[in-house]
Amino acid sequence: MILRRIALLPAALAMTALAADLPVREVVLYKHGVGYFERAGDLGPGETARLDFKAEDMNDVLKSLVIAEANGGKVGGVRYDASEPLEKRLQDFPFAVGAQATLAAVLDQMKGARLEMRVGLETVTGTIVSARVVKSSEKDPEHEVAVLITDSGDIRSFDLGAATSVKLSDPKLQSLLKDYLTVVSGARSKDRRSVFIDSTGTGTRQLVASYMTPAPVWKSSYRLIFGTEPQPMLEGWAIVDNTSGEDWENVKLSVVSGRPISFITQLYEPRYIQRPTADLAENRAVAPQVFQGAMGSVSGTLAQAPPPAAAPRQQNALGGFGGGGGPRRDAFAKASEALSDYSSVATTAEGQDAGDLFEYSFANPITVKKGESAMLPFLQQRLNTRKLLIYSDNMNLHPMNAAEITNTTGKTLDGGPITVYEAGVYAGEALVETLKAADKRLIAYGVDLGTRISTAWDSSREVVREIHLRRGTLTMRTAAQETKTYTIKNVDAQPKTLVIEHPLRPGYKLLNQKPSEQTANAYRFEVKMNASATETFPVQEERVYDQTVAVSSATPDVMTTWLQNKALSEAGRAQIQQILQKKAEIAENDAALQQAATDQQNLTQDQDRLRRNLQSLNAVAGQQDQVQQYARQLAASETKFAALRDNESQLRRKKTQLQSELNALIDKADF
Repeated sequence: MILRRIALLPAALAMTALAADLPVREVVLYKHGVGYFERAGDLGPGETARLDFKAEDMNDVLKSLVIAEANGGKVGGVRYDASEPLEKRLQDFPFAVGAQATLAAVLDQMKGARLEMRVGLETVTGTIVSARVVKSSEKDPEHEVAVLITDSGDIRSFDLGAATSVKLSDPKLQSLLKDYLTVVSGARSKDRRSVFIDSTGTGTRQLVASYMTPAPVWKSSYRLIFGTEPQPMLEGWAIVDNTSGEDWENVKLSVVSGRPISFITQLYEPRYIQRPTADLAENRAVAPQVFQGAMGSVSGTLAQAPPPAAAPRQQNALGGFGGGGGPRRDAFAKASEALSDYSSVATTAEGQDAGDLFEYSFANPITVKKGESAMLPFLQQRLNTRKLLIYSDNMNLHPMNAAEITNTTGKTLDGGPITVYEAGVYAGEALVETLKAADKRLIAYGVDLGTRISTAWDSSREVVREIHLRRGTLTMRTAAQETKTYTIKNVDAQPKTLVIEHPLRPGYKLLNQKPSEQTANAYRFEVKMNASATETFPVQEERVYDQTVAVSSATPDVMTTWLQNKALSEAGRAQIQQILQKKAEIAENDAALQQAATDQQNLTQDQDRLRRNLQSLNAVAGQQDQVQQYARQLAASETKFAALRDNESQLRRKKTQLQSELNALIDKADF
């Protein structure tokens, strides 16, 4: 007989099938990596709603899930699959069902449990003694048997293969087995998790569940079409991707421009805290205790700030989109003059502010299959545009074809690429940042080969504007002027408007030109160019900087140049003159000191010579007259040397006095 395997799993799955799936009804996509999803559906009496998610999305679901129930029902609770390993989740059950477990192996783990079996026409009720797989002989196949104590007290063995039904009499044991099999079934899908919403309502009611989960950002792209009308047509397309793993069937779709703050908090993974071990103090030995010294007294209590209030959820309005179609080269070539201004796209998307964000809602429900993407038109409006040239890169010889667009749509234009068409042909591409209503932006989409630009620098002029002296430090404020000349040659037989972006350098001020506008990094100058003409456009700037010099260390030559500067005031000139005169006196005294030192050195050398001569003549007879003469010269030299030392002392005292007078002049100088 073939062994009978477990047949209880389908029964358990049949129980979980009572949970109803809620289809997706609304999707709102953002630019920061999450999407808002709303599900809605009807629940019957006693029915539970089930939502399936990717395992990695559970943190966002638990953080953002909102549930509402109509028709007077109340949500009784929310249950979801735990993230613990299967082995850990199953270890609390009093039995285990292996991958190839037999019915006998399962029943043998339930010794003492009540069991009902139907064998043929007989219904047997009893308590499980054991269950096992037996083999009567080598020729007989294995078969499963269960040993029961029947209600009559008999111990009987039953062939489980002959039983038509087997039932556990204890409802709690039945529930445990169902829970066990539900856990095993849920673990088969490692990347999916189920959330169950229990309701207390007894009748049919509608349940709405909304949440945020990771989603691809929606992308925007535009077509700027210049035609016969004074202003071009701007078409906007939203590109959305359905990577949710299920179809979006007739959902309300919105796309939002803006980047609200979003983050991931680990709410799904169980958290375990290591608890400390505590003992009564009387059970511990007393050890020496060291107390730290007090650093001051603290009075009052610390107040804890209240938790931040939850931000109210914005209710998203919904709108729709119409048919498709995009600009094509052959269509432009064959279209009439009226149709060259825009492509055959019907847009019914409505835009509205959503706080600091902006939302485009599509009026008609859409369908996007799982794994598919869609391109939906959300804008088709004319906007104020001015064609011109822009020159912002000095490394290039030619300026760029550009357009100055002003957002007169009354809506926020999400950032993205713009494809430009002129007279029905492709003209180039550009990128634009998110543009608020009434804001203005320049876009460049091609190179204008009919205009050439060269630049030249002149930065040789420096002028001292101011001279100040305070606390012994002289400050000269100098202005350095630089001129950058743009030479523009228009070789086309038509006038043009050129916007020059001149770099904005910190510390520099414009002198001769007034910009039409200024950005964070550049001035913008607008130049009108005549047909087939050459224009020059000089931009003169000035940089003012300060140079400081300690007057005490300045040389007379440097101070003389200060006196010659026209920026020096008369009061300052007089004070500098006094300081310069005193420095001259000090220099003269220093020269005298140097001369005195030189004279003493020369005299010392002469005395050394005389002493050597005297020493040599004293040993020679008959040289007394010469000795007397050298002695008189040496005595006179000593008198002169004393006078030189006295003069040096006077010069040093004078230097100290002159330096004190100079310091006083420098300290009181102020202009």
